[in-house]
This record gives sequence, C-alpha cells and structure tokens, in this order.
Amino acid sequence: MYKVYTVTDMFKLPPEHFGDNLEDVAADVLERKYEGVIDKQLGVIVAVFNVREISDGVVYPGEPSTHHNAKFDVLAYMPTVDEVVAGEVSELVEFGAFVRIGPVEGLVHVSQIANDFLSFDKKVPSFVSKKTGKLLKKSDLVLAKVSTVSMKKTVKDSKIALTMKPDGLGKLEWIVADARKAKGTSGATGKGRGRR
Repeated sequence: MYKVYTVTDMFKLPPEHFGDNLEDVAADVLERKYEGVIDKQLGVIVAVFNVREISDGVVYPGEPSTHHNAKFDVLAYMPTVDEVVAGEVSELVEFGAFVRIGPVEGLVHVSQIANDFLSFDKKVPSFVSKKTGKLLKKSDLVLAKVSTVSMKKTVKDSKIALTMKPDGLGKLEWIVADARKAKGTSGATGKGRGRR
C-alpha cells in the first residue's frame, strides 16, 4: 500500500553549493539519501517531495558543510498481507513468476498461479495450463494477493510471496473471460427460472 509520510531530518549542505538555491539543494540531497531505501516502518521510499521548513545552517568543528534540519514528505510503498495488487510479469522461471508491483517484485510460485496443472515452456518462456490452455508469459498484466512479506535492508533482499489462485485474480485476460463465462451461465439460469 502506498502512503505519504512527513519526515524531519538533517542534511548537509556542501560548501560548493553555498550560493545555490537552498530548497533545490535540500531536495536533491534528500532524494539521493532516501529514494530507493527501505525503512522497516514505512517501506520502500519511492519519492521525496515538498521540502520545507529548512533551518539555518550549523557548522561543526572540522566539518566544512553546513547542517540544516528540514521537514519533507515521502511517498512509501509497504506491501501488506492480503492486499490485492496489480503488477506486470517481469520474469518467468521453472518454479514461478516474478511480478513487478510498484518499486518491488514478488514471486508467484508455480503452485499459486492457477487452479490447474501448469507446465513450463522454456522456449517462450511461459506457463501453460493443461486443461484450459491458459498462458502466462513475460509482460502479462496480473492481479495477485500478497501472501507473505519479509522486508530486509535492501529491495533485492526483500521477499514478497504472491498468489493468483483465488477467484477474481490472475492474468487480466483470464479474469475477464471468467467473468463473461459466469455472466453467461447465470443469465441462462435466470431465463430458465423466469419461464416456469
């Protein structure tokens, strides 16, 4: 889930930027410090914006930079268990599909892709359903539910498990086809009852 948080922190203004616009330099320094970083409480910091309330600079002995406090907002993403997410299949491997969900990737294990037996085609690569002929390949758009979350110090080391098995989840084309099929079935049943 994406959320906006207000943060207060100190930043260093290097001497070579003393004549530059303070707000611009502060935004640049804070973006480099925070964006892409994982905070265990907030999640992955996606963006820093609205830098404000910059204090006067303080100089510490032996340090040529000035130190300023600033208040700013961050946009952070923290996946939560049972959250339904939209994503794009970024890679397929024999044991499952990696799905890009915002600034992170989650793994849908092959057993969690569909309620059907799937085989992995290394040539394409893709997963193919034996019964229904459903096909999952790279760049497909999917809806999935977050099963487990283990946020570590880096995005690369964090682990997010996803499932696409529940009704209403999976590749978008599958969801639309299932909805049409269900609508056609319920419509026929409704007509039969009306004729009695």
